[in-house]
Parts: sequence; C-alpha cells; structure tokens
Amino acid sequence: MENVSIFVDVQNIYYTTRQAYNRNFDYNQFWASVTSHRHVVKAIAYAIDRGDEKQKQFQNILKAIGFEVKLKPFIQRRDGSAKGDWDVGITLDVMEYASKSDVVVLATGDGDFDLLVNKVKKDFHIPVEVYGVPQLTARSLTDAASLFIPIDKQHLL
Repeated sequence: MENVSIFVDVQNIYYTTRQAYNRNFDYNQFWASVTSHRHVVKAIAYAIDRGDEKQKQFQNILKAIGFEVKLKPFIQRRDGSAKGDWDVGITLDVMEYASKSDVVVLATGDGDFDLLVNKVKKDFHIPVEVYGVPQLTARSLTDAASLFIPIDKQHLL
C-alpha cells in the first residue's frame, strides 16, 4: 500500500467551490478517493477559527472523517480587510511529512504552492496530486502537479 499525506486548504476549497458551483465540497467523497488502497501517514485540514457554532460542527465532521484540524484565528484589520491564510503552515507540514510518504495530496487552487509542489517532487522524488476547481486554480499549480484532479460535480454535496 502507498503511504499518503493529505493537506487541505479549507478556506480556498470552500470559496472556490462556492464561487464556481454554488455548492460545498464533499469531504467524505474526497477522503474515500484519496485514501483508497493507501495508508494515511498524515491528513490535515487547515481552517480559520471564527468561533461560530456551525463552523465548530464542520470541524468536528472533518475530525470524524480522519483529518487533524489546525485552526488559525480570523484577524480583522482596522481598515476592514481580513487576514487568515495558512500558506506557511501548510508548507512546513508538507515538508515534514513528504519524507514519510509515497505521495502527497494537496487540495487548493492557490498558485503560491507551485514552488512547494516542485520542491517536494525534486527533493523527495514523490508525486504530488493537486485537487482544485479548474477555472479557479492557478495555472502554475496545475502545471507543477504530478497529477491535477479537477474538483467537479462528483466532488460536491
């Protein structure tokens, strides 16, 4: 069995599936797909903590599926803008678990991760599968991926 590590940029997946399809991502279907005939080394879902009850229920669902959920506080700036991305945290965790994996799965459309994907492939000699909404995933990321799996209707609730 292949060893797999799974990393999900929850905010990116939420907003891109909502924008493209006006539907939610099916984490159970995703889990079944990426773990089929594979041993899970690590699975982390990265989210922003706004402290509301519905969000806590969603986080508990992710945990029940098998994800470790990492939370970062939502930061509202004085000028009204907001901050809450996990790019550095995801990068650190991918680099830590890639050496223990035969394949890395990354769910995001964020082009900032193209450098990470290329680094993992070069340094660890393993494939990186990227899941993203095709029309909202950076071209540089799809090009860097060993395999790009488009999030489409089969991946939605």
